[in-house]
Amino acid sequence: MIFTKQKPDELGALASTLCLIHCVATPFLFIVQSCSVASCNDTPTWWGFIDTFFLVISFFAIYRSTQTTNSDWIKPALWASWGVLFFIIVNEKMTWFPIPEYVIYIPAIALITLHLYNRKYCQCNTDTCCTNER
Repeated sequence: MIFTKQKPDELGALASTLCLIHCVATPFLFIVQSCSVASCNDTPTWWGFIDTFFLVISFFAIYRSTQTTNSDWIKPALWASWGVLFFIIVNEKMTWFPIPEYVIYIPAIALITLHLYNRKYCQCNTDTCCTNER
């Protein structure tokens, strides 16, 4: 958790990038996978757990980034992107609505972009600019 406190945007961008790679790789892995062992529609449990893992890591990265940013618009943008990503992943597991697979790339790319933007332009340079820093 030390890395989360010291470099939340780097962690968030890394987690979002790995999440994006995970999302892009999934269809290819299942195309290559032999369907003789299990049904082609079944996702291995460990592969589905990766979604949850990235959501948890990105939650803590966004939480910390919003505490240390000096930009007012980046905070709701990060949380909105995370919220959309959360909804898409939960919807994928619960199948509430039919959402195309490629839609998950939009919030993942948004999180990467927002974390990189925040890292470059919105960091506090003094002790008084961050409202939640002590």
